[in-house]
Amino acid sequence: MTTTSGTTDVHAIVVGSGIAGLLTALHAVEHGCRVTLVTKDVLEHANTRFAQGGIAGVMFDDDAADDHVRDTLVAGAGLSDPAAVRVLVDEGPARIRELISLGVAFDRDEAGGFVKGLEAAHSYPRILHAGGDATGTAIEKALVARLRASDVAVIEHAFLVDLVVEDGRVSGVDLIVGEVDATPGRREIITSDAVVLATGGAGELYAHSTNPEVATGDGIAAAIRAGAEVTDLEFFQFHPTVLAVGDSFLVSEAVRGEGATLVDEHGRRFAFDAHPDGELAPRDVVARAIAHQMEAQDGRPVFLDATHIHSEDPAERAAFLSRRFPTIDRAVRERGLDWAREPIPVTPAAHYLMGGVTTDLFGRSSLPGLYAVGEVARTGVHGANRLASNSLLEGAVFGARAGDVIAEDAASGIWPEIPRTAAPESAAGPGWRLGGRGRPLNREDLQAIMWAHAGLVRDSSGLRLAAAVLESWRDQERAPVTESEFEDENLLTVATALVDAALARRESVGAHFRSDENPPRVDDVVAGQAAMADVLAANPYPPDSMPSRWWSDDIFREYATKARS
Repeated sequence: MTTTSGTTDVHAIVVGSGIAGLLTALHAVEHGCRVTLVTKDVLEHANTRFAQGGIAGVMFDDDAADDHVRDTLVAGAGLSDPAAVRVLVDEGPARIRELISLGVAFDRDEAGGFVKGLEAAHSYPRILHAGGDATGTAIEKALVARLRASDVAVIEHAFLVDLVVEDGRVSGVDLIVGEVDATPGRREIITSDAVVLATGGAGELYAHSTNPEVATGDGIAAAIRAGAEVTDLEFFQFHPTVLAVGDSFLVSEAVRGEGATLVDEHGRRFAFDAHPDGELAPRDVVARAIAHQMEAQDGRPVFLDATHIHSEDPAERAAFLSRRFPTIDRAVRERGLDWAREPIPVTPAAHYLMGGVTTDLFGRSSLPGLYAVGEVARTGVHGANRLASNSLLEGAVFGARAGDVIAEDAASGIWPEIPRTAAPESAAGPGWRLGGRGRPLNREDLQAIMWAHAGLVRDSSGLRLAAAVLESWRDQERAPVTESEFEDENLLTVATALVDAALARRESVGAHFRSDENPPRVDDVVAGQAAMADVLAANPYPPDSMPSRWWSDDIFREYATKARS
């Protein structure tokens, strides 16, 4: 971490305490900023600590940066920004080494080298883990410890109500501070020279989610209300494997990377029906394959079968699973399941939002004074579908980048113009109007309608119905007071923007699947991915003349045709 001598009078507020927010704060304070970090819950309670799979990075001599770039672009279905992906991959190893210097103990083998992990859509086992399946927790603990020892001021139980905007520039935050359980909070405005949103995603939009309950889209909603550009909200990734017994609990992709398979209720592997890579196909493909199979068996869950990995001896297998995946093993056994001896029931759930507040390569948004990092941001890295274990890496790389420039940006008084990101032209057509009639807004109904009509599989009729219900709720008069009531308003704001984006994008691409718009055939997609990989292998960094959003169905089918010839 570069240290700038002296201090400045620049005050930066960081909203959020995951990997992106913590590294932004640490880098900003090292560059002389006075930093206040506000977080919705306690400092340690962020999405980062729930990350099991690990962090991807080119840390081995026989891996190559160009291969990680290619894997990321192919998973993103051509909608990733190649420049952002190059920054992610090239700067990723330095950020991983920084995490190590801050105390993150990634797993090592007997020879002292890092243990390699393979996950879906990676061409190389480049995933690092800590504590087996507790990578996020290890990172969060190390960064929180360093932050508490720094000069960063921390305000816990501080809920972001809105951004303060004066003369077209963000100048602070409006908070509810101190609301805990039945204890009411107080409203407080804190002024600053810069605000960094690191508020995470919006998994609470859906009835089934891997996210903690604090993931209510607060930062995205505040940015929308303030007038910042948001992009790609239609791309919401659904994790394929969440335990279907008890509370939602994610079963890491790394389990399939170790050899576990997906089977239907008769024991047949079905993932290869959807893609030649089977269980290790991109997440959107696997999640839809599971949903399709569940529909075929009247909604009953499918099974994740780990009974054949590592050893033929169930006792040895159980010991391996407990050692390699201690958190998952504990959750499985708490539900009365023995995954060393029998397959376990799983279902998809909402997991990660690829879109968000549009930023440049340093986290700057279209609204002067406002930065966004981590899941709340749309950096362009993930495109239409995030590559496994790139999320922690993105938070680290772009959080550090934002923290490094805040003081300089404030001192210069110059805010670069952020080019508007091309988005599909709306083709929603006339919708239904309910005019504020119907049931009052409540979170469970919103989650149910989003799951049914804006989830894994979408069509025009369902999206228009969802849009009408959301509009009816917007037409109702409400006066939120409590944190929960403001959260519901934020979810409504983000849901409306997501459904609008999903209606506008008529083609199926990545995590956005339209069943009514003749999506590409599986063999076209596979052939197209192969041809894209060949193009990127020959030219791993697309030239400046290549548009950053270079996907279309026609282009993909053209690749497929060339691949067959």
